Amino acid sequence: MTKNRITKISKYTFLILLAVGLLLFYFLFPRFIIEKRNPIIESFKTQKVISNTPGQNDNSKFKRKKLTITTYDNLKHYALLTYANIAEPKGTIILLHGSSHTKEHFLELSEFLSINGFNSVAIDIRGFGESEGQFFTHGVKETKDIQKLIDDLITKEGLDNIGIWGQSIGGALVLQTMGVDKRIKYGVSESSYTDLKSNIRSFFRRHTGVNLPFISDFLVNRAGSIGDFDPNDASPLKYSKRVTQPILVIHGGKDKPINISNGRANYDNIKSNDKEFIEVESAGHSDIWKIGGDDLFNTILQFLNNQAKTSN
Repeated sequence: MTKNRITKISKYTFLILLAVGLLLFYFLFPRFIIEKRNPIIESFKTQKVISNTPGQNDNSKFKRKKLTITTYDNLKHYALLTYANIAEPKGTIILLHGSSHTKEHFLELSEFLSINGFNSVAIDIRGFGESEGQFFTHGVKETKDIQKLIDDLITKEGLDNIGIWGQSIGGALVLQTMGVDKRIKYGVSESSYTDLKSNIRSFFRRHTGVNLPFISDFLVNRAGSIGDFDPNDASPLKYSKRVTQPILVIHGGKDKPINISNGRANYDNIKSNDKEFIEVESAGHSDIWKIGGDDLFNTILQFLNNQAKTSN
């Protein structure tokens, strides 16, 4: 094979690889941000979504009911209502999972809340678990889904004094939804980022070692186009400014995926006069409950009990 032929083959190979790379960058990479069920994307994940059926984890001592919610855009979402183990419940807590979980993640927590007098409703967020929806829009559409859930809890289930508790992306949804729906009386937000673009910038920098915001912002904007939402509206920081209800903001001091500075920034923006920031000093992103232990849960329970008395 002549040197000239080798050069041509190398040139064509480079151009083909470049074209394939650009196509992947434009069409596939943005889907990592918003699409949870694509089998190609699933194959790249290092942490699989945890999903169990309630029957495998159910405790017969607790009364539960599966709810079906029809969203504003006619999707079916599914939630698990666990009733309080007292005659007159103190309130009802909506539970919002993170990106590596589904509603079944909260089975044990729902039992803790039930024993302590609270109903709880763990929902599969749009695009997760059993709930329909191809794209997760980081709060832009999900806040409307949660408001529809609240409609159903009040009108169909006869429940009131509604609070909300979420982790990671669920913690972000807590801030966004509390900012627009004052029917939520109180909330607990764990490990939330400030906004989608800065969160993806941080992810990009953490995994590539370089800071290229023009690339990560382009991917986020493309994700918004694919998922039909405005990525600039996916901002817990923005909606924190509208939160006037009592709230606990909790963050791990050693959280690498979402630095604690995110939690402090959200907290500083919250307008509520009844707010508290809890740093679990040695905790990372996914082990706040384990590291915080009984002390953390007792603090949260005291907050919930105080809000139940005030709201009722």
